Amino acid sequence: MDKIFLNDLSIDTIIGIYDWERQTQQTLTFDLEMDWDIQPAAATEDISKTLDYGAIAQTIVAFVKASEYQLIETLAEALSAMLLAQYPIPKLKLTLSKPVALHGQNTARIVIERPRG
Repeated sequence: MDKIFLNDLSIDTIIGIYDWERQTQQTLTFDLEMDWDIQPAAATEDISKTLDYGAIAQTIVAFVKASEYQLIETLAEALSAMLLAQYPIPKLKLTLSKPVALHGQNTARIVIERPRG
């Protein structure tokens, strides 16, 4: 299966379990790897035969900006479920990164893979 990637999508949102995290937006970064057969689109140059990653990015931005989840795990699950329901993606790999200050400036990152239902 071919892959379509959408990387480094940065979105500001409310996320976190601590009171101070609920008071200010944080920047999350998303990377997506989506299974897709690109041959029909390549043969015809017809965007309707591929995944419109621009539309997917807009969908992600709107969903994340409107969210106020506490855990990045919950956000990742909800976002993946919504994308798989809205777009005909056979399989999705989502990486979600959040800045944290554990020892200096660090990044917490989770990766989930979900097949279409």
